[in-house]
Amino acid sequence: MVDIGHPDPNSLYPIPGVTRTCFLKNIITNPRIIVGDYTYYDDPDDVRNFEKNVLYSFEFMGDKLIIGKFCQIATGVRFIMNGANHALTGVSAYPFKVMGKSWGQAPLNVQSKGDTVIGNDVWIGNSATFMQGIKVGHGAIIGSNALVTKDVEPYAIVGGNPAKLIRKRFDDQTIEFLLQLAWWDWPMDKIVKNLDALVNGNLAALKATN
Repeated sequence: MVDIGHPDPNSLYPIPGVTRTCFLKNIITNPRIIVGDYTYYDDPDDVRNFEKNVLYSFEFMGDKLIIGKFCQIATGVRFIMNGANHALTGVSAYPFKVMGKSWGQAPLNVQSKGDTVIGNDVWIGNSATFMQGIKVGHGAIIGSNALVTKDVEPYAIVGGNPAKLIRKRFDDQTIEFLLQLAWWDWPMDKIVKNLDALVNGNLAALKATN
C-alpha cells in the first residue's frame, strides 16, 4: 500500500486548487492570535480577511484570541476584543488616556474581560460574532449570525441574537467521555486509524481505543 501521507498543518491551502480555505495558523501575523493545527478558515474573497475581523485588538490591552485545533470557521466570523470596552462608572466613557499627550494622565477606563478562548473541534457558522472574553467549550457549534455574549459549554449548539442554547449534541455522560477522550490530541496515525468512528459517531469503537 502506498503511503500518501497526512495533511500538512503547515500548508497554507490544504485542498488542492482551492484558495478560499486555509489552515488558519499559517496566515496569522498578530502575536496575540494563537491558532491550533488543522483549524481552517473559509472566505471566498480572501482568507486574509480573518485578522481584520479580530476587532479592537490593541497591544496595550494584552488580551489574546486563542483558538484550538480542528476548528471550522466560516466567512465573516468576528471577534470583539477588550479594546472595545469602556468603563461606565465615570461621567464620561471616553478613553482619554489612550489618546495620549495631556490626556495621558487620566485613569485608564478600558476594562478587560480576559482572553477569548475557543476550544478544539468547534464549528463556527457564517458571520457569527463573539463578544469580549468569551470561552467556548470543545465540540460546540455556533450558528450562523449568532451573537455570542456568554460562555458556551462543550458540545452545545447555540444560535440567535443573543445566542442561546438550542440543544446539546450528546447526553452528559457521552460529553464527559468525549472530553476525556480528547481525540484532537491524539497522534495523527491514531486519528487516521479511527476516522470512521470519529465521523460516524461510533462510540463503542472510540471506547475501545482507550
